Amino acid sequence: MLLNKTIVITGAASGLGNAWAKGFLAEGAAVVAADIDADGLKELQAQGARTYVADVSAEQQVKDLIQFAVSETGRLDVLFNNAGFGNNKPFLDIPEGDFERHLAVHVNGALYGMRYAIPVMLQQGGGRIINTLSRAAEISGPRNAAYAAAKAALWSLSHSVAAELGSETLLINMLIPGPTNTAIWGRDMPQMQTAEVTYPTARMMATMADGGGSGKVYWDEQEYPLFRSLYREEVAD
Repeated sequence: MLLNKTIVITGAASGLGNAWAKGFLAEGAAVVAADIDADGLKELQAQGARTYVADVSAEQQVKDLIQFAVSETGRLDVLFNNAGFGNNKPFLDIPEGDFERHLAVHVNGALYGMRYAIPVMLQQGGGRIINTLSRAAEISGPRNAAYAAAKAALWSLSHSVAAELGSETLLINMLIPGPTNTAIWGRDMPQMQTAEVTYPTARMMATMADGGGSGKVYWDEQEYPLFRSLYREEVAD
């Protein structure tokens, strides 16, 4: 099912993207691992991944990444728009430009990925796009304004594009990994799950059958009703 499928993953040098890249490589996929961190990609390259250094906030670099994947493998089956970061700072302490950088990486990065992947996938008859989300989009706690706003915007972007396409063969969905011990926290969080725990959900979404639904959110291999519970409560009130 995954043998020779071309899977592009941004934010692959560490954390979630790194774990997914290794999982897909182990199953025979042609993985294109992208990140701004060139050194962090070397391990994946040694394991057989094609690597590409790119800042997803730069449109031309994302366009070149998609073109690289297609020129190297002849197709594009799955795109994980996964690159991201957080700062966990009080709103008034967010450094100048940092809020905007969150939007540029999380939202624009996915926008550019979809902009250049969708035409390729439509031409070849289908594909899967998976954008990494967070419950922070729905439950916006303190010290998380930039990250939460970016993830909420990403949900709206993904949901809207999926609805516009209305495709049974090109599916655009979103993945919530859950609290995971990655560099996004800025420190080791051993009480949280490892990134490898999230691979089954990533794999399920990458291999979803045609007609499996689009514009949905998944967490732990189950559909998650992001925003729906809040909306129902407001309507009930």
